[in-house]
Amino acid sequence: MAEKIDEVFKVIDEQRDGYLHELLELLRLPSVSANPTCRKYIENAAERLCKALKARGAGCEVLETEGHPVVCGSFQAKDKGPTLLIYGHYDVQPPDPLEEWQSDPFDPVIKDGYVYARGASDDKGQLFCYVAALDAINRAGLQVPVNLRFLFEGEEEIGSPNLRKFLLHRHELLESDAVVISDGSQAAPGVPAITYGLRGLAYLQIDVEGPKRDLHSGVYGGIVVNPLQALVDILSHLKDENDRVMIEGFYDDVLVPDETERAMIRSLPFDEEQLKEYLGISVFGGEKEFHPLERRLLRPTLDVNGIWGGYSGPGAKTVIPSRAGAKISMRLVPNQRYKKITDLTGQYIRKVTPPGVRVKVTPMEGTDPVLVNTKSREVQIAARALEIAFGRPPVFMREGGSIPVVSLFSELMGSKPILLLGFGRPDDGIHGPNERFNLDDFFKGIKTAVALFFLMAER
Repeated sequence: MAEKIDEVFKVIDEQRDGYLHELLELLRLPSVSANPTCRKYIENAAERLCKALKARGAGCEVLETEGHPVVCGSFQAKDKGPTLLIYGHYDVQPPDPLEEWQSDPFDPVIKDGYVYARGASDDKGQLFCYVAALDAINRAGLQVPVNLRFLFEGEEEIGSPNLRKFLLHRHELLESDAVVISDGSQAAPGVPAITYGLRGLAYLQIDVEGPKRDLHSGVYGGIVVNPLQALVDILSHLKDENDRVMIEGFYDDVLVPDETERAMIRSLPFDEEQLKEYLGISVFGGEKEFHPLERRLLRPTLDVNGIWGGYSGPGAKTVIPSRAGAKISMRLVPNQRYKKITDLTGQYIRKVTPPGVRVKVTPMEGTDPVLVNTKSREVQIAARALEIAFGRPPVFMREGGSIPVVSLFSELMGSKPILLLGFGRPDDGIHGPNERFNLDDFFKGIKTAVALFFLMAER
């Protein structure tokens, strides 16, 4: 087995330029799922991935949903073996703010061992590792040792709103022995990780309305409640001075990690000053009684993601705006449920809204947190695969972000193992300007996939 893996690794080293070229072509497509004008690029990205799978001998279809299409591929091994379902997403976040990018987000640039582009790390680069792994095994003249299913969606960045309905109608696409997802990061550069927990998400929009039109602040100031000031007042009631969320019932269901898990999280690689420098901040916020890594990985949070209202153009315009709005997100931890938190938040916002304005709370996205079993045979195999590719054993960690499809898979597939193997780095800048993916990690990701395929086939 080791000889076969080494043989394929040599092919990967020989094909570095070819695999990178294919990735760059995929990164050039602005497949922004949140932007309706990018629909043709979404479709182009789906077709490109399907073509890439077919070129490696896999069957593939681009299947429509009520939103963006899903790429569904399959490869049947000659020898009977286990089936792995590879999930990834080819849609990307909007690139805004464009002025903060050092290069065009959809014209990839190679610099200092990284590829810079929107979607480089999240998730086109990591997704493509598995396509390249299939290619490398074929090029080595070896039989692919496992059956493969590929499920690449185009709506992950907007909460996968149509995937549930799609999979309920096409449940056969989920038939597998384990799911593999690479849409996260290592614990630190060169320190591979297996993620066993993801935070959930509740995302809401708050709209505050007052007078039926904008008013002159000199004529009506003092007798009209200002919707923008009312919104700021509402937002100020969401957290206290110690950064604790003030929504009644918010913490009721939080599963508090035991001291063993807290100690394990605190032992992860972490340089406080280096992170502050990278972020451009002088102090960390959050709940002071918890270590920064616990705040980022183990604790629930609430953040204001956007706010609007009134005049923000050049010069002065003395108006009382007729309306204002904000978007807020809450990251949730095990035992919290996004629907309950969404309801509690709406009730609380209506309670603290000052008289004289009307408020509307609109749920936008949501997913429950997830914990996966780290003791399964498949997880231990994944750990061996990461060690072979990265040259050191992985650590086990939770991740602060959310991958909506993980909770969906847990629901639809029961106890089937879910392997969360992140090849990116914590400082890849995903969702922000100048997103990047380390090229060494890209090729180590391909090697991890190869090792995983062969090790999973061992009896």
